Amino acid sequence: MPTTVSSFAKINLGLRIGPLRPDGFHDLRTIYQTIALHDVVRVDVQGGRGIEIHCSDSRVPQDESNTCYRVAQRVLSTVHGGGKVVIDIDKQLPVQGGLGAASSNAVATMIALEHELGLPLAPVDRLRIAAEVGSDLPLFLIGGTVLGVDRGQEVYPLQDLPAMHLVVLTPAMGVSTPKAFADWDAMVAGQAELTPADAAGKMKEFAGAVYAWLNKGFLSQAGPASGVPAVGGDRAETPLLDLVRTGIENDFERVVFPKHPELHEAKRVLEREGARYASLSGSGSALYGLFESAERAKAVAERMASAGYAAVATRSLPRQEYWEAISS
Repeated sequence: MPTTVSSFAKINLGLRIGPLRPDGFHDLRTIYQTIALHDVVRVDVQGGRGIEIHCSDSRVPQDESNTCYRVAQRVLSTVHGGGKVVIDIDKQLPVQGGLGAASSNAVATMIALEHELGLPLAPVDRLRIAAEVGSDLPLFLIGGTVLGVDRGQEVYPLQDLPAMHLVVLTPAMGVSTPKAFADWDAMVAGQAELTPADAAGKMKEFAGAVYAWLNKGFLSQAGPASGVPAVGGDRAETPLLDLVRTGIENDFERVVFPKHPELHEAKRVLEREGARYASLSGSGSALYGLFESAERAKAVAERMASAGYAAVATRSLPRQEYWEAISS
């Protein structure tokens, strides 16, 4: 029987783009959060040789360019495994949507293939393979609330945020991440106020805001028994709002929204519907809004769906639940 793994999506809680590096990448700062929306990946190892990708969505490549294919190649090489690897992707998440679907599919393939071969990878090999294939892959080896730095592939687990209720919009159109980066570089080159030094400064501001937020969360949980005074209010409700108040935002909105004003309008609709925070995820085209309850998110999703938006209510997926759901 094939090994089946749920392949969960992510959103970006803020994303800062730094200067273009000599290696062609940009330094990034972002907070990733896994959410309950997912694809399903099935991996089967049969007699023979080679790697096959099956997916009913014609937009998903079924050759060596597919991230699942590239991960499978590296896993087989690392563990010296053999056989014909058949990967079936049941696609629910959007292609080029900014929800990390292709990266999540690839990590699900890695996990399933290890199980099929009975040859588990060392943690260092998992991270190496993930980082080689793509910047978003390593976050799915952690799950929950994750800090991403460098080009996004250097990841650090954060204390999970409390449960968040979301409305996610998944427009049919896709946004090319390389094109969005190219548009960002063109904008920076054409505007004197957006120098590389300024971009680096914004990255430091983001890092400082996240540090202050995390430090405040620690202090608020310490209390009298620790000898450290508590600060802030009810941490079951305020951590995300504390983070939002730091001015966290997604830099991609500055270049994606002018090219796709319908996405900007969709964000405004989420805000008018009462979202505590709304943002593009990654380079888009998916957007999300955070709401105070599951009931509120469901009602907003239903209204927006009736108005013609591809809207769905979902929730965040903390780290422990993420791994329990993957292995179930």
